Amino acid sequence: MLVGVDFGRARHFDASLDELALLAESAGDVVVSRVIAKRKAPDAALFIGSGKADEIKEIVQAERAEVVLFDQALSPAQQRNLERHFGVAVADRTMLILEIFAERAQSHEGKLQVELARLQYLATRLVRRWSHLERQRGGIGTRGGPGEAQIELDRRMIGERIKALKLKLDKVKRQRGTQRRSRERNQTYRISLVGYTNAGKSTLFNALVNAKAYTADQLFATLDTTTRQLHLPGVERSVSLSDTVGFIRDLPHKLVQAFEATLQEAADADLLLHVVDCASPVRDEQIAEVQRVLAEIGADGIEQVLVFNKVDRLDAGLRPRAAVDTLHGEEGGAMRRVFVSALQGTGLTELRDVITEALRANDPDASDSASTLLEPPGLTVPQRESSVPTAAPRRSRSPKVIAST
Repeated sequence: MLVGVDFGRARHFDASLDELALLAESAGDVVVSRVIAKRKAPDAALFIGSGKADEIKEIVQAERAEVVLFDQALSPAQQRNLERHFGVAVADRTMLILEIFAERAQSHEGKLQVELARLQYLATRLVRRWSHLERQRGGIGTRGGPGEAQIELDRRMIGERIKALKLKLDKVKRQRGTQRRSRERNQTYRISLVGYTNAGKSTLFNALVNAKAYTADQLFATLDTTTRQLHLPGVERSVSLSDTVGFIRDLPHKLVQAFEATLQEAADADLLLHVVDCASPVRDEQIAEVQRVLAEIGADGIEQVLVFNKVDRLDAGLRPRAAVDTLHGEEGGAMRRVFVSALQGTGLTELRDVITEALRANDPDASDSASTLLEPPGLTVPQRESSVPTAAPRRSRSPKVIAST
């Protein structure tokens, strides 16, 4: 069962709970009900208040829901109180995302990062979930007062594991640093794909470099970074293209921190291809969320090209007349935009040309044999330019069945 609470001040409240439903389906759950509540402020004990909690409890029992998922973050006390009240498991958006990440991580680095994020999340929610730990007693023999409680053992064990994981991830960061320095010595031009989850980054990656990275029409289909050489006609300089983990609204800060080693691939790129699902009704909000995360990891100063993917899903009257145009922001900045269908292969030649153009602007010594781009006339529909980010100046580099509410 899915539950969303509208406090009237959220930037992008999802009244349909569609994204939460997609997350639940990605985790293998089946949504049986959705409930929306409105409050001025969260209830300290039950988050949604006792009246709404009673209403949801009736729906849980009627639908035989096994889990209640909240679209907002719950405090440990609120989660425990709701579980006691409903009689079923309760999880919030953060826990759901962590479960998906834990299932999808394939590489050693990815598994380390997910485990660190999960433990950091669970460290604040110790409620004697680790049944293998027995309560110890102090003193000699069987006498004496209580010794170290299970929750204290849990906390200490989790703390030690978090420390060990951070040390391992530090080693991973050093290894990635060595690889980056090697690419710098080889004068490799580094490009990273970034964007909202399920925008089609991996499909575009496969189309550009003829790879076979896993793709699926689901959220967080891939988590691990994949890097391949990208061939650009008329360019002799080595070019690498990296496919990175997708972003999502309310991405947990701890998760961003845990994936620092992976996200560093984007922060150290020479060019970001910001992939956007142009057929999404909330594409502007998704663009803004990606920009927020890029700023959080220090990648907001890197040159970007907006890649509006999935043009094949647009109605015929909404499709652009030209494959490439330039967006001008309110602050005077400009950003190239390319319309593509990674699935059908349309617009890829124009995207390669725009990448070549960006490379040549960055490196005057690059071959100029690539074709010159012409400024296209624009689109057939009005563009909401105010919501599209402007390109920042380049940095100088030192280089279970669930019920919805």
